Amino acid sequence: MERIISAKPLEGFRIELVFSDGTRGTVSIADRLFGPVFEPLRNPQRFAELRVDEYGAICWPNGADLAPDALYDRVKAA
Repeated sequence: MERIISAKPLEGFRIELVFSDGTRGTVSIADRLFGPVFEPLRNPQRFAELRVDEYGAICWPNGADLAPDALYDRVKAA
């Protein structure tokens, strides 16, 4: 499994990603921002608080996180 080594929040709830194998791409997660953990991230300021954790996943201070394998598949499919 490839890890995320860099993630940059972009407008429109998109994230620019760089993976450990050098794969790069941008994904939109607008379709995932529902439910009690992800809905607060609809606020652009909260969304911009994303970081990459020690496991190579994207996470936010409120406990929301996204696994790198699913994001990797989305980047490769684009």
